[in-house]
Amino acid sequence: MIKVSANDPLHHYQWGDGCDGWNFVDNASLSVKQERMPPGTSETLHYHVHAQQFFFILKGIAHFEVDGEVMTVNENEGLHIAAGKKHRISNKSGSAIEFILSSQPSTAGDRINIPS
Repeated sequence: MIKVSANDPLHHYQWGDGCDGWNFVDNASLSVKQERMPPGTSETLHYHVHAQQFFFILKGIAHFEVDGEVMTVNENEGLHIAAGKKHRISNKSGSAIEFILSSQPSTAGDRINIPS
């Protein structure tokens, strides 16, 4: 059993264009992260062969593209994405968004980018 707090020094990483992330749990069977996207940022369209993911928006409004369908996910809402679904998250707003991202199993080595 491991207790984790956002007040503890967590493993920080950067991704995309100025986006930040912090690992809460990071092992082969489960990944749980908190991530932050500045205004106007977007992830590359991609999919995961094995991992399913759940995004829960803590602050702001996120826009998702999932297999060509675009949807808005508001603060205190979540979105489940099954393995194999092409997806990306975007922040089209004027303020940062923050969210929890759970992946099962971990996405390490399981990301396939879609050429633009």
